[in-house]
Amino acid sequence: MSAPATVVRSASGPTPPTGPPAPPVTRRAKVGQERTNWTATILLGLAALSVVVPLYVTVTMALKTNQQAVDGNAFSLPWPLSWDNFAEAWTLTNFPRAFAVSVFITVLAVAGSVLLSSLFAFALARNWDRRWVRLSFYYVLAALFVPFPVVALPQVQLTGNLGLDNPVGVVALHIAFGLSFNTLLFTAFLRSVPAELEESARLDGATTMQTFWRLVFPLLAPMSATVAIFAFLGSWNDFMMPSLIIADPSLQTVPVVQKIFQTQFASNYNVSFASYLIAMAPAIIAYVFTQRWVIAGVTQGSIK
Repeated sequence: MSAPATVVRSASGPTPPTGPPAPPVTRRAKVGQERTNWTATILLGLAALSVVVPLYVTVTMALKTNQQAVDGNAFSLPWPLSWDNFAEAWTLTNFPRAFAVSVFITVLAVAGSVLLSSLFAFALARNWDRRWVRLSFYYVLAALFVPFPVVALPQVQLTGNLGLDNPVGVVALHIAFGLSFNTLLFTAFLRSVPAELEESARLDGATTMQTFWRLVFPLLAPMSATVAIFAFLGSWNDFMMPSLIIADPSLQTVPVVQKIFQTQFASNYNVSFASYLIAMAPAIIAYVFTQRWVIAGVTQGSIK
């Protein structure tokens, strides 16, 4: 408790009391009156336009007739709407077959990425005190700096010699090249999971694999969803790897088929844009409905 302030009297009158200085008065801004960061707002607006404008042009061109598509005004609204472009694009590109191949590659790549990366990260996180474990983690992490185009030629030769110049080989390469990034995410998240939970499970007689599948893996659900979404977008939108690895043209994925269609029918703009819209629709829908998992998983992995 501070000493009471003393008042000193002088000939000119009493002086102000001496004591500890009063704390500075701070003014808190009212809700709704915060200062707007116009620089960040303008940059975010430009970034949004860079995505919205191409998407708008793609949708409008896909709904135009042949005469409207070549009138030189890409931003004009289509009228009447031509839905036949989607049916024609569906037939010309043999979209069902390419879609089935893309789904096959994407599903296996997502499942393999989640399972193998989580198992590898679990082994790393629980044996981090061993030197060879840390060295293996750094070795795998170094693959982040080796993109696929740098080693494309050796991979093409290797898959051809092993008989993996097909969608199965693409799945294996997707999992292998995504292992470093996915393991990094899982390892950061696993370090936030208390080891006491696993010790209690082992006291009850659970083995290491039982502890992982019944206790640890369910706790990895947010990060597993994040890794699955990244793996889905990377596999579905990949063009270079399937075009180089898959030898049979009839087993190509949607992005490769779209490129072939664009080369053969370059002047058929409305049908081309309809095929582009069909190809990117699954990725857009998947990300719109799962973006909250991406944010939640990355946030929990960085805060905990």
